[in-house]
Amino acid sequence: MTSLRKLGSSDLEVHPLCLGGNVFGWTADEDRSFAVLDAYTAAGGNFVDTADSYSAWVEGNVGGESETIIGKWLKARGNRSDVVIATKVSQHPDFQGLTAANIKAAAEASLRRLGTDHIDLYYTHFDKPDVPVEEIIGALDELVEAGKVRHIAASNISAERLAASLAFSDREGLARYVALQPHYNLVSRDTYEGSLQNLAEREGLAAVPYYALASGFLTGKYRTGTTVDSPRARGAAKHAQTERGRRVLAALEEVARSHRAPVATVALGWLASRPTVAAPIASARTPEQLPALLGVAELTLTDEDLERLTTASA
Repeated sequence: MTSLRKLGSSDLEVHPLCLGGNVFGWTADEDRSFAVLDAYTAAGGNFVDTADSYSAWVEGNVGGESETIIGKWLKARGNRSDVVIATKVSQHPDFQGLTAANIKAAAEASLRRLGTDHIDLYYTHFDKPDVPVEEIIGALDELVEAGKVRHIAASNISAERLAASLAFSDREGLARYVALQPHYNLVSRDTYEGSLQNLAEREGLAAVPYYALASGFLTGKYRTGTTVDSPRARGAAKHAQTERGRRVLAALEEVARSHRAPVATVALGWLASRPTVAAPIASARTPEQLPALLGVAELTLTDEDLERLTTASA
């Protein structure tokens, strides 16, 4: 039985792999999405991440497709109380920004699509520095007080704005961010490590990193000279052309061989070992892709393994 991890200072306990819902309604249709969600929860997973804007970038979509699919699945399986649902506000085409009115309207729309009366973890998707933190936190606090949101979190935010938000929450006794969703992985360490990570550690926030596998590059299947049929291929391929990317892949393969584990599992294992990280986010288009991701819960990397990977990715 996989042991769950406490999410920061909240009462949420989550699986060490957060399942990304960005592919639902994009590269995974409803039936395939249901199959992935079924396989993930059957393996002990309980933490699903989405956003109100997923997947508005697909031709013919309007945004909210992922939430709608997850909502239909929750209803069909009758398992709402067993799953921690995280979603986000600020990027839906009809609900842009973080004004108080928009946050509240977007939350209502998300609740309808998810078919639930509460969101377990509600993120500000992209910070909007033109909106005062007092307005953002005030609106989020109202949702918590109304029982529509259990806990609040932030994604894509500067250390300065995060610190100001936490200070305001503390000063006014309002809902306080419990988690942070940064862009963070073995080939992208600079945006999180440093002031943001230090602040999260000091303030007791959990990190739930996105792009944990660098758009698939850290699965090992994207290399210079190889062609992979995937909408993410371009994003992954850019890492294959860098010295850092090649160093990281070589180190990953070496560690993966010693553990007889997939490269992706090792990449997620490194991330899961980092200070503040509660659960990396990774998505699967098919149930067959899940074992390599879920393996992070059982993998124990040695200090030597971690040092090898950290040095290669510096």
